[in-house]
Amino acid sequence: QVQLVESGGGLVQPGGSLKLSCETSGFRFVLEPMAWYRQAPGKVRELVASITDRLRTTYADSVKGRFFISRDNDRRTVYLQMNDLKPEDTAVYYCRAETYVQVWGQGTQVTVSS
Repeated sequence: QVQLVESGGGLVQPGGSLKLSCETSGFRFVLEPMAWYRQAPGKVRELVASITDRLRTTYADSVKGRFFISRDNDRRTVYLQMNDLKPEDTAVYYCRAETYVQVWGQGTQVTVSS
């Protein structure tokens, strides 16, 4: 059974940083492309960043140069380092194993506000 557990969210001031973690189980993590998504109130869920098994990364234009996705195969964990946070980054952040498109974790709330 695929399980995803996100953590690391919180309240941060504009310009601050947070690092999100997503611990996984139930699939062959080392081969799995992984991604982070976010959903702001009243908006559709959007792709923020992705990373392949070969460590190729992609980013949404809105976060390029500020967010960085990484993975630790030994820990079966994917990370999202978020720097220079802006109020528009406020959302619930989710990770996903891209082969298991129907499976989502509970998400972690990120709020950027002064």
